[in-house]
Amino acid sequence: MNKKMLFVLNPTSGKGQIKGSFLEIVDLFVSNDWDVQTRTTQCRDDAYEYVRNHGKDFEMVVVAGGDGTLSEAIRGLMALKRSDRPVLGYIPAGSTNDFASNMKISKDMLEAAKGVMDGRPFKCDIGTFNGKNFIYVAAFGAFTDVSYDTSQQMKNVLGHSAYIIEGAKRLPKLKTYKMKVAYDGGVYEDEFLYGSVSNTNYIAGLKAEKAFEAQFNDGLLEVVLVKKPQNVLQFQQLLMKLVARNLDYELFITFKTDKVVFEAEEEVSWTLDGEFGGSVERAEMIDEKEAITLLLNDE
Repeated sequence: MNKKMLFVLNPTSGKGQIKGSFLEIVDLFVSNDWDVQTRTTQCRDDAYEYVRNHGKDFEMVVVAGGDGTLSEAIRGLMALKRSDRPVLGYIPAGSTNDFASNMKISKDMLEAAKGVMDGRPFKCDIGTFNGKNFIYVAAFGAFTDVSYDTSQQMKNVLGHSAYIIEGAKRLPKLKTYKMKVAYDGGVYEDEFLYGSVSNTNYIAGLKAEKAFEAQFNDGLLEVVLVKKPQNVLQFQQLLMKLVARNLDYELFITFKTDKVVFEAEEEVSWTLDGEFGGSVERAEMIDEKEAITLLLNDE
């Protein structure tokens, strides 16, 4: 008896290139003895709702789309009991695909599908933000609104360059936030330009492996805080360090923890995996160790 697969795809992700590979990918799955049920996402949160309501009826869920679609599907899986969660395969089909870069998943969609069929199970950590899941980063501050304020049409036409163009518009409007940040190793109270809690070596397509040194199943989140520059020279030095992805500078605070709490004097807007995550005064983030089983190709 064939195994049951739910194939969730976002036909608008990236430049819609999944449409050209769709039949070949489904044929690959069927030839490997999978009964495939396809779900094209209809609106925001459709992947989340469908996986949450139907995921337990399948042995495998495969997602084809960008980081946002993948994040929705994983939130749906996390809503299920651990024993009911099917294994997950991912075919990157978005504009940036940070998660695929982290996991060394091929950006060629057919090759990624073959990797799902040949993959080994890898238990991956998932973060929670006030109870809501994120797969690789929760962030606030400078430029974090770029990903969700950039139109899908602009992403499709320009790809990663669209984020850079949109980000340049934010330079005159940089804002800082007074916060207390508490974790098991101590407390920081300062005025911050930016902060991220992540399980990633890539953000917005930029590689920062030396900076983050993330392990994806160690039960720990990587926290980066950027303090407010006090003068023009500090600001210039900060920009140079960011371009070089070098966090060895007095304005950077970095640490690892399984839980961290942010308390601000005002509501702060956060992004979760590049999508708007809400505006809150208090944000609690926890690492859910080895919460999802992902299929990864060894090659």
